[in-house]
Amino acid sequence: MPHAASSRGRSWTARDDRQRSERCWPSRAQEKPVSEGLRSNRPSGANALIAVLVAVVLASTACSRLSFVKPKLARSGMDRKAPEVRMTPDSYDSPAAKSRVLIQQGQVALSQGDLAGAAKAADQAVRMAPDNASAHTLAALVAERRGDSAAAGKHYRRAIDLEPRQGSFANNYGTWLCASGRAQESLEWFDRALADPGYRTPAIAMANSGACAADAGQDAHSERYLTGALELDPENPVALGAMAERTFRAGDAFRARAFSQRRLAAAPADRRSLVLASQIEEKLGDKEAADRYVQRVGAEFPAVPGSGNGEIGK
Repeated sequence: MPHAASSRGRSWTARDDRQRSERCWPSRAQEKPVSEGLRSNRPSGANALIAVLVAVVLASTACSRLSFVKPKLARSGMDRKAPEVRMTPDSYDSPAAKSRVLIQQGQVALSQGDLAGAAKAADQAVRMAPDNASAHTLAALVAERRGDSAAAGKHYRRAIDLEPRQGSFANNYGTWLCASGRAQESLEWFDRALADPGYRTPAIAMANSGACAADAGQDAHSERYLTGALELDPENPVALGAMAERTFRAGDAFRARAFSQRRLAAAPADRRSLVLASQIEEKLGDKEAADRYVQRVGAEFPAVPGSGNGEIGK
């Protein structure tokens, strides 16, 4: 299982991603500013979207890549990465430069809940720079928010075709595959993400791989990758949620409670994690605690039908 420098990628933060990279690609945007992150296999409530702080850095002789990391967007606990915007010393009037500005505008709009504004920016960015992988990533994120999974998949696939060695794009496509019921197929893409030596958030791809491996019935793979993800990031909510589910299914309710409590402390709750917490407390005989979680489900996700087994996982 590939290892890389530990990093966290759940909150919306702007940071210089691989400033000293030996590669210097043209513009782009991807890595949780608007999506990796994260992940939701089955649609769920709202995965906390925190305000995005967009920082634009222009380098005179070299280019730098800015990564914006966001929580999840699929299955109940998976992470996608939003577009990474690579700044290059090209003309401000060039299509590449204009597309970067549009991508940043779209990211901000999406983080503020302005889906129409984000869609407009994404469409313009793709038309202006059809070979910009970050523009396709933004378009995919918008499509997902609109419930158009097929369109999202096409854009995620186009992004990885354009940047086949970029880890965050591979993670995003794998996350979409898993959320679309293709868990076994998704595992290859998470491994491709981890094979990128410049991929700065390996815990995300490892957690996603472990969660999807569980869906694919590969228990050994699941445990290995989830354990590895927690070694890199002990507060990774995807890995914690998946471990809570694994241990609960195995009949170890006490360990499941510990993972569940850590999951709820690590990131805003989704419906799936609250339903699991109520089931764990019910199993342990604490009906009062179980009822409190059930009440939270009704209060925080009143419009979400079903048992809570949907949502999240870039």
